[in-house]
Amino acid sequence: MKAVEITAHGGPDVLKLTDRPMPVAGYGEVVIKLAYAGVNRPDALQRAGLYNPPPTASDLPGLEGAGEVVSLGDGVTNVSIGDQVCALLPGGGYAEFVTTPAAHCLPVPKGLSLKQAACLPETFFTVWSNVFMRGGLQAGERFLVHGGSSGIGTTAIQLANVFGARVFTTAGSDEKCAACLALGAEVAINYRDADYVDVMRSNGRADLILDMVGGSYMQRNIKALADDGRLVQIAFLQGPKAELNMIEIMTRRLTITGSTLRPQSDLAKLRIADQLHDQVWPLLAAGIVAPVMDQEFTLADAAAAHTRMESSAHIGKIVLKIC
Repeated sequence: MKAVEITAHGGPDVLKLTDRPMPVAGYGEVVIKLAYAGVNRPDALQRAGLYNPPPTASDLPGLEGAGEVVSLGDGVTNVSIGDQVCALLPGGGYAEFVTTPAAHCLPVPKGLSLKQAACLPETFFTVWSNVFMRGGLQAGERFLVHGGSSGIGTTAIQLANVFGARVFTTAGSDEKCAACLALGAEVAINYRDADYVDVMRSNGRADLILDMVGGSYMQRNIKALADDGRLVQIAFLQGPKAELNMIEIMTRRLTITGSTLRPQSDLAKLRIADQLHDQVWPLLAAGIVAPVMDQEFTLADAAAAHTRMESSAHIGKIVLKIC
């Protein structure tokens, strides 16, 4: 099969098209013939040597995709050969065929194309598990998501809005802020022109913040949180280290938590999948929530896809057309 591999740690140009053996489904796994694969920040981190795959995962990048089930391993009962699915992948999505636990496959929501469905798993698993399961967002709360025009951001805005939260977001241009407002954000802050801490203070501060910036944002996020507020960290584009004022955390009873999705157990991912299937997939089928699509690239042009993602010019999801 055709696949894109990371030939060395470095920039997008280290991604090269190659031939790889066909994967074989193990116990509880399926093989999917991919039509599209989503492109995500963790793919770029893996390419740069900053996010190594688990020992049992493929060394190929790619954490989500959509296509047709073509082979079943022993013990699989929830999907059948010929089913069209989207799936959270342990790796290997930049290829024509991929294996993944059958429990991490979800049906393509009614009315969505395979291209749209390929953008769902990594992003929706991440947002649901961190904003709702870990962060405990409730209707009426003030929710701030940084990077509102990203795949994570556009998903978080929509889900938080539809479940009754007041949504605030940051983005890097007026165009991106306008896109966030159209998705349901109450306030979109162009961080090049305004201080989000001041804006949140004037709006009662945030009950929950979802952050993927880290670095200097850490202490500023604390200042933007309401008493008893929660900060959920899912990435650190500005770096993983920061100096924090512990007194403020203690006296205002703040909670700082976070997670990464890929290292979690298969059972933990199954629990997320079950909640998504029951609570979010009907919203997708009804057209109430939808992935925001940016640009499509061929598998051979994976390097160009990474270049666009790392430019931060995109709004929503970038995909690779596999076949």
